[in-house]
Amino acid sequence: MNTFSSRYGAAITALIDTNRTIAIDQGVANQDLLPDLEAATIDTLFDSPVVDHDLAACCLSAVWLWNDFLDESHSISQQIDTADGSFWHGIMHRRECDYSNAKYWFRKVDQHPIFAPLAEQTVALAGGNDRYGLVSDGEWDPYAFIDLCQQAGSGDNALRTYCQQVTRVEWELLFDYCYSRALGNYPS
Repeated sequence: MNTFSSRYGAAITALIDTNRTIAIDQGVANQDLLPDLEAATIDTLFDSPVVDHDLAACCLSAVWLWNDFLDESHSISQQIDTADGSFWHGIMHRRECDYSNAKYWFRKVDQHPIFAPLAEQTVALAGGNDRYGLVSDGEWDPYAFIDLCQQAGSGDNALRTYCQQVTRVEWELLFDYCYSRALGNYPS
């Protein structure tokens, strides 16, 4: 059993191909998984009892987003009136290249607990420095990342690859955060 499946269970593992290239734009919807995604609910997604429905819904939105079904992800995340829901909503709008709307949703996020590890990992991905200006005063700057994704869309392949790597780390950190808390598992 791989680390992903041992951490999140069989239902989620079946919906997440960890070898899939993460998109920074609309991507190409994984039509092969559409029937399984349509059948997925909070009740079927989790192997353990859910204690926070909003965070569980965030995970469901995230699974759709991973597979490049932006409209379906959006339908879920826009119904979650929390910072976590706004985070997924902002990512979705960034992915559909609606950058000003993405910034609107990130303003609703304000600060988030995954920002610190995201800043650290982003700098590590850039070779140990913040050459892209994504960390401001030691804090993750989601607005700078939105701007960088917009810039990467203009054809710079190296920048696009870097933004894809950061987007994957962001998704993984936020998914893990939402999943753990949806089940009432808070790190000590």
